[in-house]
This record gives sequence, C-alpha cells and structure tokens, in this order.
Amino acid sequence: MRLGFFVCLLAILAGPAFAQRVDVYNWSDYIAEDQLEIFSKETGIKVNYTTYDSNEILDAKLRTGHSGYDVVVPTASPFFVRQLAANLFLPLDKSRLRNWGNLDSGIMERLARYDPGNAHAIPWMWGTVGIGYNVAAIKKRMANAPVDSLAMILDPAIVSRFVDCGVMVLDSATDVLPAALKYLGLDPDSKETADLKKAAEVIKAVRPYIRKFHSSEYINALAGGDICLAFGYSGDILQARDRAAKAAEKRDIAYSIPKEGAMLWIDVAAIPKDAPHPDEAYRFLDFMLDPRVAAASSAITGYANGNSAATPLLASSISQDPAVYPPPEVRARLYSITAANAEEVRARTRLWTAIKTGR
Repeated sequence: MRLGFFVCLLAILAGPAFAQRVDVYNWSDYIAEDQLEIFSKETGIKVNYTTYDSNEILDAKLRTGHSGYDVVVPTASPFFVRQLAANLFLPLDKSRLRNWGNLDSGIMERLARYDPGNAHAIPWMWGTVGIGYNVAAIKKRMANAPVDSLAMILDPAIVSRFVDCGVMVLDSATDVLPAALKYLGLDPDSKETADLKKAAEVIKAVRPYIRKFHSSEYINALAGGDICLAFGYSGDILQARDRAAKAAEKRDIAYSIPKEGAMLWIDVAAIPKDAPHPDEAYRFLDFMLDPRVAAASSAITGYANGNSAATPLLASSISQDPAVYPPPEVRARLYSITAANAEEVRARTRLWTAIKTGR
C-alpha cells in the first residue's frame, strides 16, 4: 500500500517499434524498471507504464469506465473489494498463468477473504502499518519511549514529548481509525458509529502534537531529519531508513510493528473488465509472478512480496528482517479490515475531516 500526491506519466519504455502493447497503472517505484525492459525484450510487448500514489485516484479512473488500462494494482481492502463488488475486473483464467504456483499460500488465504477462490487478483506487495522513528532523537527526549506501542502516537502524554522534532501521521482514515480502535481494545474492523467516535476522540486528543497528516512526505522528512516520528507504511519507513543510512549526515531510522497489533495490507494486480489488451495483460501478470521480478521489486520497495518462490532470491537483509517478513507470532497479531458501505464511508470521512481540521 503507497499514498501521496499524484504523479503523472513517469515512463514509457524506449526501444524498437512493437506490434503489441500493455498499459499498466501502478504505484510509483513499485516494480524494478530493468525488469520492464526485460519483459519487452522477451515478449515483444511494449509497456506503457503510468503511476499514481493514491488509491482514490485509481478508483475514480476505474469507475468512470474505459480507463484504458490493462493491469492495475489497488489495495485489497477496502478498495479492491468494493471495485470487485462493482464488477470492474475480469475473472482470471489461471491456466494462462504458468507461474501461479509461486504464490504464498498464507497471503492467498488472507486475500481470499476479499476475493473468494482468489478468482480475480494476484497479490503483489504486502506490509504493515506501524511506527517509524529516529532512534537518537527519540532516545534523547524519552529514554524509555514505548516505540513498540501505539501509545507512541496515540497517548498525548507521550507524543507531546516529540513535538519539537516533528510528528507525521498518514492522511488515511482507513489506516488510522482502525489503529485507534485497536489501541482502545475494540475491534479494528468495527463500523459502529459509537466505536468510531471513540477512536476519533483518541486521535483528536493528539492532534495538537501532529505536525502534518500526509501519506508520502514522511519518507523524506524522516530520512532527512525534518521529523523524528511517523505512523506509516512499513516499506516507506524502511526506504527512509535506507536513505538516511546513505546520507552524508547519517541517521538511524527504525520501524516497529505495534505490540497491540497492526494492519496488514495487500496490494493486488488485476485486469480491468474493459482492458483493451487482455491477452497482453495475462502475459504481464505472469511476468509479475516470476520470482525474479518479485524479488527485484522487493529489493527496491522494501516491501514483502506475495511470491514464495522469490524468498530464496532475496538478500537476507530483506528476507530475514522481521519488519519486512514478521515472524509467526507477530503475524498472528496482524489484522485486516473489510469494506465499508457508502454511508459508513461518508461517516468515516466526516470524522476524519473533523480530526484534521480540529473541529
């Protein structure tokens, strides 16, 4: 899962004239570009690769019809599941996906909660929502800071200690409200108005200490020392960690999965029902299922992938990093959420707007 401001057309692969093409709409920096070049050389299919960094942008394009895309990569819940209910995707002919057997059975089981029988989508990347922090800056201000707890973000007495070095939180009701529910000991998937209001009050209490709600800026802000604490996506924070480690002024950035539990998200690849090049879309999906492609993409994103056969190809710094691939006891504490209906979405949006505006 990757959010933020809209990025327009990034890259159209250069090369010889191709008789075939596939139009891919994906998150920015979500597949290794050299692998796209390999795909074109191996298949003779040109890749028109366009990027976005908001599920909402993709959702709007799909719902207007005739999006012009052959492969898209929404987040499973709540976006893909609502799009699936709207009949926006083709069912997959798995006989055309020779690499289907490479998929992680555990992730497939989770995904089947939204896509019964795994009939319409393949898992691409997955991860968690948790706490990113500047180790030295946090320790300086609070030696015993509970960096493994949602209290770091949701307890006013704690988060207020870090106002001077900067705190950022995802601008995403679907990620933050469930965390607040979990912090309160409530069902993170609750759609009950009373529960959501309680969660909103928790976030309102820490609102004065949050510098900004944003779903991508925290990466560079954390890496560059502009903030010291963030609540965000695992891969984004691990990217910040890597950038900070390579910077002239090195910083130690860490990521923790809250002990109370964390949201597990899965981004999936699917073929829109009105895809103009469905045959080429199948070729591209099968390419995504190649373990070499999944491993190369995990290497640049910092996210776990849904391809079991890719794991042996990953550097141990990724495959053995518990922040990327949590151990079984941590996975047991991960949760996911189901799609809300239209009225529930509106209610949640109103709560979120009130939180951000302080009204």
